Order: sequence, then structure tokens, then C-alpha cells
Amino acid sequence: MDAKCKYFSQPSPPLALGIAVGISPSDWSIIKAVSHQFLTPVNRTTLTSDIYRKMVTHLIRGDWSPGERIPPERELCLQLGVGRASLREALKALEIMGMIETRLGDGTYVCQRSEFLSRPLLWAITSSSEAEAQELVEARKLIEVELAGLAAERATPADLKEIGVHLDQMESSTGDVDQFQRSDIAFHVAVAQASHNNILMNALLLIRNLLHNWIGSTLRIQGVAERALQQHQRIFLAVAKKDPAGARAAMQNHLQEMAAFLLESEKARSKAADSSQHPVSEKPDVRGTPRQKPEKVPALRPGL
Repeated sequence: MDAKCKYFSQPSPPLALGIAVGISPSDWSIIKAVSHQFLTPVNRTTLTSDIYRKMVTHLIRGDWSPGERIPPERELCLQLGVGRASLREALKALEIMGMIETRLGDGTYVCQRSEFLSRPLLWAITSSSEAEAQELVEARKLIEVELAGLAAERATPADLKEIGVHLDQMESSTGDVDQFQRSDIAFHVAVAQASHNNILMNALLLIRNLLHNWIGSTLRIQGVAERALQQHQRIFLAVAKKDPAGARAAMQNHLQEMAAFLLESEKARSKAADSSQHPVSEKPDVRGTPRQKPEKVPALRPGL
């Protein structure tokens, strides 16, 4: 997402996101009081926690843009007045939360805003129980069906061109699962952008990693890519024709059918995992010993 968009230029961090990453409502008065400060020394109470909170404040406030490299550890230690061990623990927590990314030999970078909290959300569902997969299905329907309808009402010619580009890429890569997967996700994000509803779009971006798992699981089933392409074409046509009801119906049908493939894939994976944990023992013969495959008796040569 463009670092200069309205989402990043808000004067104060969103309350809901702040609470989610560990900032209580009472802390917002402190955040506002230090809004003009930048990387000042922290109070030495629970040091790692204080460093973490202070860094979260800077990240949510947009003091560093997405993709920007934050200062190296030595510089951060000097500006914050803390030791390297405490700083590293705080940075590790921020990376777990999906707020920063450490690149070996290159430095530490700020993640896209849509990645904030996405990793814990991804881990929460990677157990891949059928119930959790069903929850993802429900979430996508609630978000994306409405996004498709809004896109049909609001899409500009530039929006339609962007959606069409990803649709063309899908059509040319039905035999390449990885490329088709990337184009599939990009198509859904482009539809979300065409809705011109930033809140719904960011809700979709928050579960983008989960979409990656969903689409990756279903595309490995034979025939799914071709079927998905046809459904995406129907969604695009409805959006291009400014048909909100048709766009919602096309997206609903697409998600419903792909959900069936997802749940089928999860059942197969769970069954395979159970089989590997509880292998079927070899059937014993009547004497209680495993049956031996009888040896093949070589044919006798003539004259012997």
C-alpha cells in the first residue's frame, strides 16, 4: 500500500489496532502527550515491554513508512537509552506481530500496514481444523461479497483495467499453480481496491496470508484452476457492467464452490495426518506372527 495514502497520514493511531497490539485505552493519553517526541529514552520499569510499546507507538503513528528501514540496533540503543539485549527482545516481539521484518545482512524494515497482526492470525488457523477452515469461509463471504457489490457500483476505468490485468494473468497460467495463485490473490485485492472502501479492503488484506493458504490448497486439486478462472470471469463481467447484484452473486457462488474444495482438502489432509500417526499394523496369521510373502519357486530347467 502506498505509504502516502490517507490510512498512514492519520494524526493519531487507530484505537482498535492499538488495543490489539497491547496498548490499553488509558495509554492513549500518554501517546498523545509524546506525539511530538521521537525515540526518546524510555522509563526503566519492565524494560523490554516499554521498548516494545514505544516502538509500536512509532510504527502505528507512521513515523516510519512501510518498507522503510528502521535505524540499526546500535543507533536505537543510543536513542532509547537501553541495552542491546532488551532491544533485541522487543524487536523479536514486533517481528512476531508482523510489524517489522529482519532481512539477514540488510537490516530491519517496516512491514506493510496490512501485515500488522496477520502472522498471529495466520498461526491461529494453521492447525487447519475443519471448524477453523469454516470460519475463514464465513469471513471471506462477509467481506468479499460486499466488496464485489461496491466495486460494481464504484469501479473506475483504471480499476477495471487493473482487475483485467490479473484476470489475463490467470488465464495464461492455468498450468502454473504458483503464478495462478499470485494472480488469483491479486485479482481479489484489485476488486477490493475498486470498492473504494478502505476499511473493508484492509479487512481483506489482514487475511491475505490466509487466502494464500486457501487458494494454494484448492489449486492442487485437478480442474480447480480452470473452474476458478471461469468464476473470476463472471465476477469481472458483473463489475464491468455495473451490476452490483450480479457481482455479489458471482462472488458468493465462487466462494461457496471454492469453500467446498477447501474443506475437502482439509479433510484429506487430516485423514492423512491421522494415518501417519496411527499406521495400520501388518495383519498377523493364525499363529500370531506376521504373514510372510511366499517365496517364488524358480522353475526347473528341462532335463533337471
